[in-house]
Amino acid sequence: MQISIRYFTILREITNKKEETLSFPENQKITIDTALKKLSTKYGKPFTDYLFDTKGQVKNFLQILINGNSITTTATDDKLSTTLQNGDTLIILPPVGGG
Repeated sequence: MQISIRYFTILREITNKKEETLSFPENQKITIDTALKKLSTKYGKPFTDYLFDTKGQVKNFLQILINGNSITTTATDDKLSTTLQNGDTLIILPPVGGG
């Protein structure tokens, strides 16, 4: 199973990538949490510190999208337990300001 990850701003600098593909065993259930933990292991402390708060939760100023849809619209209470499908694109968006 493969999913694409897209990065913006600081995460693009940390990973030195705009996008990458993660591969997982076909028989493994992959959730958003699974993918984020794999990325934290791969990119280490700078990635983890930017993404997660001290309780291990994704910081509330970040938006996570699956195929362009915010996970805040998913039916599950624990948004990070949302199951990913082969070919999904996971996007991690920082806050956007303007004026």
